[in-house]
Amino acid sequence: MGEYPMKRILVAWVIAVSGLAALLPAMPVAAQSRAAAVALPDFADLVEKAGPAVVNIRTTERARTDRAQAPQIPLPEGMDENDPFYEFFRRFFPPRQSPSPSPRGRSPGDEVPRGVGSGFLISNDGYLLTNHHVVDGADQIYVTLTDKRELKGRLIGSDRRTDVALVKIEGKDFPRLAIGDSQKLRVGEWVVAIGSPFGLDSTVTAGIVSAKSRDTGDYLPFIQTDVAVNPGNSGGPLLNMAGEVIGINSQIYSRTGGFMGISFAIPIDEAMRVADQLRASGRVIRGRIGVGIAEVTRDIAGPLGLPNASGALVRSVESGGPAERAGLEAGDIIQRFDGKPIDRASDLPRLVGGTKPGTSVPIQVWRRGERKDLSITVAEMEPERTASSGSRGTEPTPAAPAASNPLGLAVTDLTAERRQQLRLRSGVLVEAAEGPAARAGIRQGDIVLVMNNQEVTSAKQFAELSSKLDRSRAATLLVRRGDNAQFVIVRPEAR
Repeated sequence: MGEYPMKRILVAWVIAVSGLAALLPAMPVAAQSRAAAVALPDFADLVEKAGPAVVNIRTTERARTDRAQAPQIPLPEGMDENDPFYEFFRRFFPPRQSPSPSPRGRSPGDEVPRGVGSGFLISNDGYLLTNHHVVDGADQIYVTLTDKRELKGRLIGSDRRTDVALVKIEGKDFPRLAIGDSQKLRVGEWVVAIGSPFGLDSTVTAGIVSAKSRDTGDYLPFIQTDVAVNPGNSGGPLLNMAGEVIGINSQIYSRTGGFMGISFAIPIDEAMRVADQLRASGRVIRGRIGVGIAEVTRDIAGPLGLPNASGALVRSVESGGPAERAGLEAGDIIQRFDGKPIDRASDLPRLVGGTKPGTSVPIQVWRRGERKDLSITVAEMEPERTASSGSRGTEPTPAAPAASNPLGLAVTDLTAERRQQLRLRSGVLVEAAEGPAARAGIRQGDIVLVMNNQEVTSAKQFAELSSKLDRSRAATLLVRRGDNAQFVIVRPEAR
């Protein structure tokens, strides 16, 4: 290589190095930014601080001589272990086998193991939270601390609806966890679970929040995570990166009984509201207004003039209940309760349940194309009872040929006696349903209350409304069957 080419190479090298040197001041900042984006969190300090307040719970019951099977709630028809909610029902409604003496010769009255779970201390004087299903039916509760002390626990109260239980151990100066704010939780944020999966106490797992307000229960908008949770984790804390409790690990989605990437936690703000009531009175007092509700679908929202599919559809109104006294009717869509919006039907029971009985609150409903503001006084929820399946006077009358209308319905006027019996001021009785009406699910004995936002007052008026229908558009009927009412979409016959 000659002298001239060598000089060219040296000059190019100097220029390149100079350009690189000019970029060097900016590189550390960019490198730090990239490092921060990919760095994983270190949970060691968090676990060291929070771990001592997490406990292992084991429960026992007294052996008996009978082998009778205790009453239990059966799984819904058709549900098996492959169903997504199989694990939910298994955990909340487990079969109860009455204990019996073991082959080793235990006598009646001896303690036999019943189950294991987790919990965490929320006060220095020994109050701790766990799941209802961890302690339900136990004769004795044993709480083991991380320093290996085992103390007897006393059940203060337990609530099946929220799956929250409050337990007390005697002593003082216990470590406790700080309570966080689950409302501030963000999807994608790192969270940590500590518990005793399969009896392996003080096990730590981590992941992220996958979703919020996930509906898997009547009164709880669950936190969904991908944190590994297994049998034995139930009742343990879900912690944010500040080491604060933001949930109680309660359920998993599983087809095998083990973790499959989805777990659910009870939001701590809901759990603490329950715990406060349990501590004060040993039970949870909830409000009720006496309505049966359903979701508002898009098919229903459009024809009713609603801008979007939100709210709670009133399917039934309890006779003499708070809702009836307030003027609510079947077919109303509850949009706001006590000033708070109802986005989904499941929002309503949570808001009502959290309202103190005797409180009068405003309620906004959508009725036949108009908003109405009412006032309702919340009553106290009574013990659960089996709903009546009787038709309460809506027995079908002998069939008659369907009327020559585009809906395929033959209707007749309700007698004054029937209206009084059903507490209705309008509506017509379906004598026969065929064609479009039958395909939509309407049947003999149903009562049509509303057609396309217009109250149906007589068979003659029903015929007039039917004759004016636009056959290119579906008709929306409010139909009552038994104690319940629902909107039914009927697509008229083309000419």
